[in-house]
Amino acid sequence: MLREIEKHGLSGLAMLVLLPAALLALMYNAFLALRQGEIVRFVLLVLAVVVVGVMLAGFLVVNPNEGKVLQLFGDYKGTIKHPGLRWANPFYTKRRVSLRVRNFETAKLKVNDARGNPIEIAAIVVWRVVDTAEAVFFVDNYENYVQVQSEAALRNLATGYPYDAHGGEVDLVGHTAEVSKQLQTEIEERLARAGVQVLETRISHLAYSPEIAAAMLRRQQATAVVAARQKIVEGAVGMVEMALEMLAQKQVITLDEERKAAMVSNLMVVLCSEHSTQPVVNTGTLHN
Repeated sequence: MLREIEKHGLSGLAMLVLLPAALLALMYNAFLALRQGEIVRFVLLVLAVVVVGVMLAGFLVVNPNEGKVLQLFGDYKGTIKHPGLRWANPFYTKRRVSLRVRNFETAKLKVNDARGNPIEIAAIVVWRVVDTAEAVFFVDNYENYVQVQSEAALRNLATGYPYDAHGGEVDLVGHTAEVSKQLQTEIEERLARAGVQVLETRISHLAYSPEIAAAMLRRQQATAVVAARQKIVEGAVGMVEMALEMLAQKQVITLDEERKAAMVSNLMVVLCSEHSTQPVVNTGTLHN
């Protein structure tokens, strides 16, 4: 496997002083050799001037959080990450690779969730290059590769979970942290050979598709109403039970089974009704 080889290169400031000085000295000596008629020495000095002139092309600037990938006739030689003015073999080809943290938002994908309901989903992916050799040589275009593979992982994730669920089942709406963590794991597996590290993922858009949004909203409303009614009934039953126990303990009144049933019915109506109840005053006896 091709792994990143970190190179430091020579100090650009030192070479910036040395090479021009050497070039001026060689040119001066070549001029003297020409005046003295030393043709062989002159030719050698001219060749040395050409060599030093070519060496001037070896300067490169490395910015912070940036790498320069070096190749010599197609062979990978290393990556310079040390920032500043550096010098390397002038025959190296130098490709810039950003090591900064980057992020992008995927397109809004239309997929079916685990229950077959069409939904729209999008995510934000935060990533950076950690191995320049893999990023440059293992994939054709690592930026496009990250985007395409992230969308593929997001699509695969959405099909594995329902949009919303009940009974403790993991869903996309109620377990965003867990779903985002799973998404990050899937993307990291896909980008393992591209020299890319995924720092964070999070769902940025999640909704039913427009064609079923209205129907799903009515279903959610009905589910909420049923859940609220269930809570109300549970509370009303507890209050009725408490009322009957307190009447029996304090012996305020003795009720037969028929009157208990009537009292329970009246209390349940009062406690579960959506509207204010209207009291009816009984001016007769208990049985009339």
